Amino acid sequence: MSYPTFERPFPALSPAQRYHLEVLGYVVVENTLSTEEIGGLKEALHKLDRELERLDDPTAAGPRVREAYLITREVHHHFMANIIEADPLITAYATHPRLVAMAEELIGGESRIVEFNAHINSRDPDWEPDAEVHYGFHKGADVPFATHVQNGLLHSNFVKTLTNLTDLGPDDGGTVVIAGSHKVDAPAQDLIELAYQDRSLIHQIVAPAGSTLLFSETLIHATGQVRSDNERIIIITGYCPRMFPYWDQGELSAEFKQQVPAQLETLFHGRAHWNRAPRYRTLAEPVDERPFALGRWSERPPVAEEGKD
Repeated sequence: MSYPTFERPFPALSPAQRYHLEVLGYVVVENTLSTEEIGGLKEALHKLDRELERLDDPTAAGPRVREAYLITREVHHHFMANIIEADPLITAYATHPRLVAMAEELIGGESRIVEFNAHINSRDPDWEPDAEVHYGFHKGADVPFATHVQNGLLHSNFVKTLTNLTDLGPDDGGTVVIAGSHKVDAPAQDLIELAYQDRSLIHQIVAPAGSTLLFSETLIHATGQVRSDNERIIIITGYCPRMFPYWDQGELSAEFKQQVPAQLETLFHGRAHWNRAPRYRTLAEPVDERPFALGRWSERPPVAEEGKD
C-alpha cells in the first residue's frame, strides 16, 4: 500500500555537515530561516506567551491556549510546550521541509513529530558572576536502544531541531553539549564529570539568529548560562520514526486534525506499521540544495510519486 508524503530535500546536509554530526553528535546549520521568518516566529511566540500569562493556571492541567501550556514559569524563563497548533507560523516551523529532512537524515527513515516546544529566557536574577558554571546536563535516549549504524553513519530514533530566533553570542546562553557523548554507552553522570574535568569537551552554540542545531537525544546537552542583557528565544521540534507515539501531554484538537492534508498525515499522526520507510545517504553524497521556505504549513506540496511501504 502506498501513502502520500510531501516534497522535501534529501540529503539535507552537506558531506561536511554530516561528518560534523557524526563525530561530535551535533551540527549547526546557519540561515535555515530568513529574517522575515525569524521576525514572524518571534512575534507569534511572544503573543502565545502573553496569552498563557493571562491564564490563572497556564500549566498542562489548566485551560491551555490552543492546546499549549507552560512547563516552566519563572521570572527569567518561560518554557512553552505542545505548541503544535498555537499559531500557523509555529506549525510551519515543525513542518519546514528542510528541517524535517535534516531530522530524517539523522533518524534514517521517515519521521513524525513527537514533541514541540519553545523557550523564552534571560539572565537569572540570582546569577553569581564569580561562581563556577555548572549546567543542567541531560539526554533523552540511551545509546544501545536509540542508535544504529548504516553506510558507516550513526542514526538515532529521537532527534531534535533547535532554532535560535535571537543572535547567540558567547554570553547569550546558547545550548551547551558534551561533544561525542552521543556514541558513548556509559553512565551520563560519569561523562558529565569528565567534561567538567576537561571543559574543552563542553561546546557552546554561538550562532546568528535563524540557525538550526540538529542533534541526537543521545547527546548530553543543556541550556547555556545567559550572562548578557539579551533575551534568548528558541523553538524546538522533536522527531522520531513514524511508528513512535506523540507525547507532551498533548492531543491535536478535532478542528486542527481536519486541516491536516493527506501528505502530512504521517508527519502529524505517525503510522502504526513496523516498516519505517528507511532513508539513508552515504557520507560523500552531495546536499540537495533546492530552496524551501517556512511558507504555509497546510500547503506543503506532495511528492510527484508516492513512496511505498
